[in-house]
Amino acid sequence: MFDTRADLELLADEVLGEGTRPPDWTGNLDMETTTVVSDLWFDNELLATEIFGATTRPDGWIGATSYNQAVIARNVRHDLEFAADEVFGQGIRPDIWRGASALLQCNRTLLNLIDLLGQFYGLSTTTPESSFDFCRTVSAEAQDQLLNATVIAESGDVVTAQILAVRGDLERLADERLGLNSRPVGWIGNRDLLSPTLTADNFLDLETLANELLGINQRPPDWIGAITNAPTISYRNLRHDLELLSDISLGANVRPRGWQGVDPLERCDPLVQDLVFVVQSEYEIPIEVSPESANYCEQVTDTVNFAAENPPVPDVVLETENRFTAESNFAFAYLDIAATEYMGIMPGGVRFRAFYRNFGESNMMFVSNDEFALFVDRNFTTMPEEVFAALPSIEGQEPLTFCDAVWCNGPGPTPTPTGFGILVLILPTAVPPVDVDELAVEGKIQVSWNYIRVTYLADNAANRTAQVTLEICAEPAQIACEPVTRLFDNTTGQLAPVVGESGGLNVYEFRYGYTDNLVIEGASRYSPDIWISDPT
Repeated sequence: MFDTRADLELLADEVLGEGTRPPDWTGNLDMETTTVVSDLWFDNELLATEIFGATTRPDGWIGATSYNQAVIARNVRHDLEFAADEVFGQGIRPDIWRGASALLQCNRTLLNLIDLLGQFYGLSTTTPESSFDFCRTVSAEAQDQLLNATVIAESGDVVTAQILAVRGDLERLADERLGLNSRPVGWIGNRDLLSPTLTADNFLDLETLANELLGINQRPPDWIGAITNAPTISYRNLRHDLELLSDISLGANVRPRGWQGVDPLERCDPLVQDLVFVVQSEYEIPIEVSPESANYCEQVTDTVNFAAENPPVPDVVLETENRFTAESNFAFAYLDIAATEYMGIMPGGVRFRAFYRNFGESNMMFVSNDEFALFVDRNFTTMPEEVFAALPSIEGQEPLTFCDAVWCNGPGPTPTPTGFGILVLILPTAVPPVDVDELAVEGKIQVSWNYIRVTYLADNAANRTAQVTLEICAEPAQIACEPVTRLFDNTTGQLAPVVGESGGLNVYEFRYGYTDNLVIEGASRYSPDIWISDPT
């Protein structure tokens, strides 16, 4: 990360002038701070705005797609190289540029596939960084490695039938675009299932038809245009290019009658297909995207990459599975840990597996079964407190949430009590709502803890507290921030004391973790909660 920070500062000097930085630049060089990765990402995005514009990023830019700090640091390095290409020129760098592995200049899908191949199969790339078209070479290597390490390859008879189906669809497309039985000069038309040249002849005829329909040697950027000695890979390449040619020449998702290419995933980049295979095999996460979507492959790519970067907690042993299994006692269920997206009351007796608990003193936990993945309050389940305490913290994770159960009805606001029912059980323990007029927050916009920029000044590990300055921002990306001018603690009914001043901002002292039941005020916004990172 230090090398990435050094190169980021060097690029900023080149773009803005030595020592000149955008407003809000953190310039965090302390690798021991808990915010070093988020500050690196934040500054990289500030500089990207200077280079590309506020709402523009080049194709392939990744950004912050995970709460895993290693993934964020990787993505920042990747994106920084994009910015350097724009400023210095493609592949051109100053002599003092520190740089990183050439792999970090490859696309997001390949980065995630390489990570998972190492994690689950013990595989790593052996392609020299000096190789011509390095990323493309690594991509081919990764596909071969996965093919050899898994059962992804179909049997010989199956793949031969698939390659013959490519021939059938190739002839159908030629009939549709050129006329029945009208073929270009040099057309081979091999339809012999037992022919040893069937794959190669399909490839040559596909290229011939592409020349006829698109122009000599004119191909779209995603065109593969290659076969290998591995029948499965050759089939996928042929099917991908044939589907791409059909989309271009007939229209997206328009196919002739009798078309045999029925798996929509085969229209996507083979790397995406490989990543889907690994994610579904190892994490058992279904990648569910409607085949009718106009941007189907784009949605699949985003979904599977997010799943790879934000995996579920693995179940280690059956005892762990059983230990963290409990039942609902009419728990309110939410899509988010802040309990703002209400999905309904989970009926009593519904069983689930808990995976994460919230940090601090919160009782919220992430639970799932086949019909949902949601957040609920432990107090309204059968899970004992000691088992809840043994759950891993959700800090650094962002699990996917959904609700397909019949009782799901949302998202929406938590219902207000209008009679008897489960809310009656909650009311006796609830803190009275804040008097908005009394606390002078009328007309201000309510945000949540992730909109607050926390600058750490001192830690007291013995007391598990930190002294911090606070700014409350317009977005979670910590843009357009304003100083926190007042902090009211509803638990004590008093203003929180200001223990000092730093950089024109009030200094407050908080315990580590999540604290709610507050009113944290700026000039135009306020938040009811805050999260203070535990440096240990």
